[in-house]
Amino acid sequence: MKNIAVIGAGTMGNGIAHTFAQSDYKVQLIDISQDSLDKGMATITKNLDRMVAKEKISEDDKKRTLANITTYTNLEDGVEYASLVVEAATENLDLKLKIFKDLDQFCSDDTILASNTSSISITEIAAVTSRPEMVIGMHFMNPVPIMKLVEIIKGYSTSAETYNTVEELSKKLNKVPVEVNDYPGFVANRILMPMINEAIETLYNGVAGVEEIDTVMKLGMAHPMGPLQLADFIGLDVCLSILNVMYDGFKNPKYAPCPLLVNMVMAGKMGVKSGEGFYDYAESKKAETVSKQFAK
Repeated sequence: MKNIAVIGAGTMGNGIAHTFAQSDYKVQLIDISQDSLDKGMATITKNLDRMVAKEKISEDDKKRTLANITTYTNLEDGVEYASLVVEAATENLDLKLKIFKDLDQFCSDDTILASNTSSISITEIAAVTSRPEMVIGMHFMNPVPIMKLVEIIKGYSTSAETYNTVEELSKKLNKVPVEVNDYPGFVANRILMPMINEAIETLYNGVAGVEEIDTVMKLGMAHPMGPLQLADFIGLDVCLSILNVMYDGFKNPKYAPCPLLVNMVMAGKMGVKSGEGFYDYAESKKAETVSKQFAK
């Protein structure tokens, strides 16, 4: 298994491509937008430069990693020789189902199809293919080159052979694979997203401000990052999508997104990627809180 196709050149996709390429796998990074591919490669280069500066890798390691990545805007061309495809597109069910239908048609019969979805059912994704036993979840954590965890999600029909292959592959990437069954939100987000949502509710109800809430969780609970800053880092639109998936899956009001989160996403306040969320990430400011604008 030396050829790995990664679909999506965004934050997760370029991080996954970087990780495989640095471990000497040949990576085909695929996105419908050449601009997205260019930005993804620029991010990978920047991150590698940072690693060189910290003397974690050499300049030759950086050059080899970049040489291992080839970009494509055509899905069929990009997955032609792939032994494994890792889909890291937007967290949208209809989009993922279309991608997996196409992958089932374009990929060879022995290609494993994995999704980096953070909440959507692997069983539902697998059902649109003719190879459900070879469909699996491979949920990396952000930032992918640094974070050790990979949640490996088995769908209803995922075979033991497929699971074992992906588990061993994860170890070769110097990751720690954890077996998880296919329920909305899996483990990481089933626990994390209600906490983030509750932090947003706490702000919404006027209990405390953005910085105060984050400070309590950092100093009181030894979290490296407060929940509101973490939500900005993940993307508020992604948080909303995951909460909606869990709410639809469990029909439990504890997963219902806070109205403040819904309004911020509708207003285009997505966090770091949009330049503003619970904090302001404009170049002229240093994560200035915008709690007064959004709190009651």
